[in-house]
Amino acid sequence: MGFLVALIKLGIKWAPKSIVLWVLNYKLKGIAEVKDYALDLDARTVYANTLLYGETEAIEVRAEQFGIILEAGAYKFILQKAESNKPWLTNSFAFVLGKVLPIPVIPLLVPFMPLAYALLKIELELPEPKVVAVIEAKN
Repeated sequence: MGFLVALIKLGIKWAPKSIVLWVLNYKLKGIAEVKDYALDLDARTVYANTLLYGETEAIEVRAEQFGIILEAGAYKFILQKAESNKPWLTNSFAFVLGKVLPIPVIPLLVPFMPLAYALLKIELELPEPKVVAVIEAKN
């Protein structure tokens, strides 16, 4: 799967931005228009500038340090850092930042989950365990 992952990453990196924007906007017609985006799977960063249908001001979102982990046979998603130009959206991110969220099992997508995991695999840095000293009381 290493060759396939490398090929997909290369395809994402080399994909002409204008074609990607056209496809995204075609699929989101009547909902939103993606004005700009940037995706770097190696650095684990994504940026999107989107204008929702009927709105006058675009929403900008930046996310960093995201990925998929495999824990006890289940795929889970984690997002470590995200921000937006909209305070309500930045505040909403607080509900999911740093939390390991289970990815629902969708039968049609099950065959693709190993590939998604290979593309977005992330190693979590767990905090050092704290040593607690036990002090016995003398009678």
